Amino acid sequence: MDNLSRRGLLTGAGALLAGSVGTSTATARPVRTLALPATKRFKMSATTNEFFRSQPLHDATVMQSFAFDTPNDRLFAAQVRPGTGTNSGDLTVTRLDYAGNELGYMFLTGFGHAVSIGAEGSGTTTYLWTETDVDTANGRGRQICRFPWRNGTTLTAASVTKWKPVANGSVFTPAVDQRYGRLGVRYFLPDGMHINVYSLAAARAGDFSTVLASFKQPALTSGVSFQGWALYGSYVYFWEGNAYPGSPNQDDVTSKLWCYDINAGQLVDSFRTLAGWSLTYREAEGMAVYGSTDATARLYFGFASGVAGDRRANLFYRNTLV
Repeated sequence: MDNLSRRGLLTGAGALLAGSVGTSTATARPVRTLALPATKRFKMSATTNEFFRSQPLHDATVMQSFAFDTPNDRLFAAQVRPGTGTNSGDLTVTRLDYAGNELGYMFLTGFGHAVSIGAEGSGTTTYLWTETDVDTANGRGRQICRFPWRNGTTLTAASVTKWKPVANGSVFTPAVDQRYGRLGVRYFLPDGMHINVYSLAAARAGDFSTVLASFKQPALTSGVSFQGWALYGSYVYFWEGNAYPGSPNQDDVTSKLWCYDINAGQLVDSFRTLAGWSLTYREAEGMAVYGSTDATARLYFGFASGVAGDRRANLFYRNTLV
């Protein structure tokens, strides 16, 4: 869950380099939205497809986000590690098969909240993009980082190369667009949340000097928690929704998908979804894109479900492009 207004904010080379901390030369705040080559977009009201339901992650806490390494057909889900404190920034990342079964895990110590993570395939290696350098006042990352997936290992924030793409920004989260070779970075400024788009190749080398596109995130639904975002082509997708406890109730559904046209500078589609409405608890959590062609492209959105101490992960998707 990412509701900064309610919480009041609570006040490099790309590979893992043990004991090394890198910081890029941060770019100045962009003043206008720049154009990207136009692409198709996912239709928000298209048919809902269920991917898997009620699957446990490595830990029993709520899934916060997930990401696909499309070239290697891998799926990763992130959650806050239990028992380490709400704002510790300690995360668990679970690798799953496409039926939702656990294949491995990593621990990240002092990273953040994982409202969004990214995955990038390079040969047979998966590199994960996450926030890092947690601000313990709010549990959010002050920088971003990239590191290779290594099953069963623990990373600390001090052990990864990290970057702060916007000098006066905070609350950073990344999203990887593998098909179009771009990295999105969402961050907070005093006037609200913003998103920059960079070349993925440049970003992995620690170069954030060229901003391909930049915009202030538009207002979504008042009183509803922001739960994830994804970048794909010339569009950004947002995901929001509040949890409801106990027995299912269709009237409690607040989960909504949004589509933002970067080139037009406006929201162009939205849909309030009843996907998974029968789930107990049902909290919107996480959004990601899979696919390397229009024929294989899917926009996934997730829900946490289950009771406290036994939360489960659920994934659904849209695959209609217009």
